[in-house]
Amino acid sequence: MSDRLRYAVAAILVVIGLYSALPATPTPAPQPPTGLVLRGLFVGENGASDAATLAAFALELADEIEWDSMQAEPFFQSGAAYDELRTRARALRMRGVSIGDRQPRVRAAIDAYLTEQLGTSGGPVSPEQRSKWAASYREIGRACSDVSR
Repeated sequence: MSDRLRYAVAAILVVIGLYSALPATPTPAPQPPTGLVLRGLFVGENGASDAATLAAFALELADEIEWDSMQAEPFFQSGAAYDELRTRARALRMRGVSIGDRQPRVRAAIDAYLTEQLGTSGGPVSPEQRSKWAASYREIGRACSDVSR
C-alpha cells in the first residue's frame, strides 16, 4: 500500500471516529395527533370512498357557511338552520344514502366533535359562531381527507 493510500485511509478513519464521537441528535418523540382523528373508524368495502365523499361534503358545507356569512344579511341565522343545511344537503348530494348508517363509529365521533365545538343550541348565531361552524366543518373535512390518503 502506498503512503498516499495509507494517509487517505487514516484520514477517513479519523473522520469516522470524530463523527461517531459526536452526540447523537435525539429523535423527537412522536406527537399525538391534534384535532379530530377519524383514522381507523371508516370500515368496510366503502370505507375509503366514504371518507373521501365525506371530506368533500364537509369542505363544501364550510364553503357555503363562509360565503353566507359574508353576505349583508346572512341566510342562515341559527344553529338549527345550519343543521338543516347539513341535513338537506346530505339528502340531495347523497340521494338519501347515509354514510353515517354505514359508518356508525364515524357518525358518533363527528357528533361528539360538533357537540364539543358548537354545543347543542339551535338558537341565533353570532359572527364568531358562524366562523366556528365553518372551522368545524373544515376540521371534519381535513380529518376525513387524512383517512383517504
